[in-house]
This record gives sequence, structure tokens and C-alpha cells, in this order.
Amino acid sequence: MSPQNSENDVMKRPPWREPMVWLVAAIPTAAVIGTIALFVVASRSSGTDDSVDASVQRTAQVQVTNLGPDAAAQRLGLTAVVRRAPKFVEVVPVKGQFNRNAGLVLALNHPARAELDRNIALKPTKTGWRGDQDVDFSHDWNVQLREEGGNWRLQGRWVASQQATFLQPALEGTP
Repeated sequence: MSPQNSENDVMKRPPWREPMVWLVAAIPTAAVIGTIALFVVASRSSGTDDSVDASVQRTAQVQVTNLGPDAAAQRLGLTAVVRRAPKFVEVVPVKGQFNRNAGLVLALNHPARAELDRNIALKPTKTGWRGDQDVDFSHDWNVQLREEGGNWRLQGRWVASQQATFLQPALEGTP
């Protein structure tokens, strides 16, 4: 075979057999598909999976929430411990002026999956408050304790391996 024939064979090869043609088509196509996938993922989780259980008003890039309940808890000097048992959770006041006749609400918020969030109504007992509900503690929880009227709130983080967690006002310092 002569070198002249092999040159003619290369020239007669169809374009779809050339690697450069595939690269010219594949790279922009992959970029478009990646962009569409990114938009789909971003639109599915846009603001609906907040790990904070608070009413937040968004204006431009500023987020504003009501810190009144946190300030009230700080003013009253409230702190508490929440402990778990196989079929219930119990809140024990540590310090502060708790209304011992009021019912409380314990909000357990999953850090990433909003469908696992739950609110547990707590009724007064001799030692604190108790809610009869079995809770899955195989993962962490963001915890919020508030009076039924919403006058004050305490917050904390419950690590999966812990039997109890400490709750305090979100605001630091002295009132």
C-alpha cells in the first residue's frame, strides 16, 4: 500500500468517526445538561428546608426574625434540661421563673429533613413537664422549647449519642 492511498482513506472518513467532532458537540451538551440539573436541584430546595423553626421575613438579602421570646427567656433567667426515655421526653427546669401550671411545646427539628420535624405537647408534672411520645434519637436534633402562648423560648442541639441536652436562651449576655 502506498502512502498516497492511506492519505485518501483518511480524507474519505466520515465526520462522525473523528474524535474532534465528538468533543465539539459533547462539551457544550454536557454543560447544558449540568446547568439544567443544577437548576432543578436548586429549585427543589429553595427555602423550604430551613433548619430553623422561626418565622423569618426576607427583604432583599436581609433576614429578620422576632427575638422577643428569646429576650423574655433571658430576662426570666430560664434554662432547662430535656432528657429522653424509651416512650417519653421530660423537661426539668434548671433555673429561672417558670410558670409551673403552663403547658410547654418541645419542637424537635431535623437539621436537614423537614419532614422529620415534630412538636411534642408537654404537660406539667411534679418535677417538670412530660410528653408521652417515642422519638427517634439515631440522629441529631435542633431543639426549641417554648411556652404554649409563645411568650419565651429556649434553644439547644441534641446530639444523637446524648441522653439529655441543655436548653438556654439564644441571646447571650445578661439582660
